[in-house]
Amino acid sequence: MAGIRVIAGKAKGRKLQMVPGQDVRPIGDRVKESLFNIIGADIREARFLDLFAGTGSVGIEALSRGADRVLFIDENRRAVETIRKNLEHTKLLEEGAVEQRDAFQLLKYKPKIEPFDYIYVAPPQYKGMWLKGLRAIDDNVAWMNPDAWVIAQIDPDEYEEMELSNLIEFDQRRYGKTLLIFFEWPSM
Repeated sequence: MAGIRVIAGKAKGRKLQMVPGQDVRPIGDRVKESLFNIIGADIREARFLDLFAGTGSVGIEALSRGADRVLFIDENRRAVETIRKNLEHTKLLEEGAVEQRDAFQLLKYKPKIEPFDYIYVAPPQYKGMWLKGLRAIDDNVAWMNPDAWVIAQIDPDEYEEMELSNLIEFDQRRYGKTLLIFFEWPSM
């Protein structure tokens, strides 16, 4: 991938740095644009959790389009440094918080902050981590506002149906070798 950029909003057109020396798979522009077209105006003033954030591209796009706050989580030091640089470059540093943490450990605990409207799960491929991430959120829905969405980004070959206690899959969108799966918490 030659480069990634912010597609719309106040940081539109800004190029983002890649994580050096890492096998990070940033979301393509077409998929990212489709994702935010699906979310639409609801991104404005939303709280967004970007798990396995990598370059921070998805959370930065959310901020650029008017999200109130984004928490970026990645356990890789180089990814965390890249996200901070990308937030500085886009002038969105004050609206974003970046933590170098294991996402699975984070999700075991009750959040110390307000719950989120969107939780984006895009871990490394072919390791079953997206399933583990969804199960962790399903086991601790305190991370979610009542009408929140959880969105998983995976390769379509990774997909498998799973039993969850709280989350219900309500949509899928395929864009070439990227599948977005949408979940909600209907009991609320």
